[in-house]
Formats: sequence, C-alpha cells, structure tokens
Amino acid sequence: MREANSIDEVQSLLADTGYVCGRSLATVVFLALKLGRPLFLEGEAGVGKTEIAKALSAALGRRLIRLQCYEGLDASSAVYEWNFPAQMIAIRTAEAEGKADRDALQRELFGPDFLIERPLLEAMRPDENGAPILLIDELDRTDEPFEAFLLEALSDFQVTIPELGTIAAPEPPIVILTSNRTREVHDALKRRCLYHWVDYPNFEREIEILSARAPEASETLSREVVAFVQRLRTEDIFKKPGVAETIDWAKCLLALDVVDLSPEVIADTLGAILKYQDDIQRIEGSEAKRLLDEARAQLA
Repeated sequence: MREANSIDEVQSLLADTGYVCGRSLATVVFLALKLGRPLFLEGEAGVGKTEIAKALSAALGRRLIRLQCYEGLDASSAVYEWNFPAQMIAIRTAEAEGKADRDALQRELFGPDFLIERPLLEAMRPDENGAPILLIDELDRTDEPFEAFLLEALSDFQVTIPELGTIAAPEPPIVILTSNRTREVHDALKRRCLYHWVDYPNFEREIEILSARAPEASETLSREVVAFVQRLRTEDIFKKPGVAETIDWAKCLLALDVVDLSPEVIADTLGAILKYQDDIQRIEGSEAKRLLDEARAQLA
C-alpha cells in the first residue's frame, strides 16, 4: 500500500498509472487525501473525472468501489438490500423441516448471510489494504432527496440498517464525487467537499495525455489529432469531444495504420469523436477540411 506525502508525489504516482494531471488538480487530490475530505470534481463529460478515481486506486493500492448514479436512485439501492429469493427458500426449508422457533428464523433471515451490500455499505467495511476509494459517479443524475441522504452519510460515515443497527466505517473511505453539471448540486453537499473544476486540457497537456495513453502514435499524428480536436471544440456543436474521445480516435487511427490526417480519413472516423448525427453531418466534408487546414496552420 502506497501513500502520497506531497503534491509532487501525487503527480508522480498518477503519472505511473498513465494519468497526467496539472498541479492544481494534484494539489486538491493531495489535500483531500491529507485532510480526509471528500473530493468533488465537476466538468464536461470525458475530461477525466472518473479516471482520477481509477488512477488513485491503482496508484495507492486501494480497492475502488463505484456507485453509478442515475435518476431514481434511492438510499436502499445505494446501501443494501435483502436477498428475498434466498430468504423465501430458507422459509420453505424451515417449514419443511418443522422448525418452530420463529424468532430464531427471523434473526437468521435478517442476518449477514442474507444481506446484499451495495457500494455505500461496502465502502464502510474494513479492508486490509486500507480504506477503499468510493467513487460516486455522475451525482447530477440523481435527485435532491438522495443528495440529502448522501450529505448525512458522508458527514458521519455510517449507515443504519433497521434490522442490524448502525454500521460505522472504522476508517473513512476516500470519497470522490463527480458531476457533469447537467444540474446544480446543492451547496450543502459541496461545502462538505473540496471542489475542483476539471477543464479541457491545453494543447501541451493533451499531448502528454495522449502520449501516455497511446504511446505507439507518432509525434506527427498525435499533434495533428490533438490540434484538430482542440479546434473542433471551438465549433458550435451539441457535444464537444472530451479527452477520452481524443484517445479513442487516436487508437482508431492507429488500427487503420493512418500516418497523418486527411479529410477522407476524418470523415470515415468521425464517429470516434462525435456522438450525435447532427454534429457529424455539420463537420464532415468541407468543414472537416477547413478545420484540418486551420489545425495545421496553428501547428506551423
């Protein structure tokens, strides 16, 4: 199990996993680890918010527990549920065997053997490798009642199961929350956390990231890919490509043995970086050539 004792060490540990980050992000990650505070990461989809939790898990040797948020997520789905099919089998088995101690049967049915642990409860269990990393991903997809529950859970790092009582974490997990800002998350929850806006990287940083994630790409191709994607982000399109799309596109181009970009190659592979048909129709053809020419002019 490794520890990060400085901002530079955070950057180094993350770089070892292939995650390239700037000093401002490394600083807030270090402070979250040092102070035991949840880290709230906000930004556009595809800029690396989820990846930071995965990279930290690999760098620190901690288990990663992910709670993927969605509309309608409630406390019971996030904490625990009872294994009802197994409980029914146990009840029928007890009836067939003529067991008459109903209180003992009830204690057994609502005991640890029939408990299905969900991410929040899992994250509060002891772990020999140290407190796990709890990733609460895309919190903005949930609603306010779940936010209120989460606020309480993250304040005390404990949950209550009526049949079993209160379960508290012996060591608080390392909590990372992400949001794509499809709606505003309540201030009360944000105040519990250290906050960082994860923006699109500049040209040099994105080149670093691409070199780490697709090292087999030539320098020429990498520079053209990043320059084109960065130019594309300035266009009026519905969904701007994130860093994840830059990496995916570069890998697609490598699979096609592409040496450098051309309007034809761009048209054939736009689905790797644009995910809406209206955006693809807007960019393909003469627009792709214009953007490529402008990207190359910028490189020159």
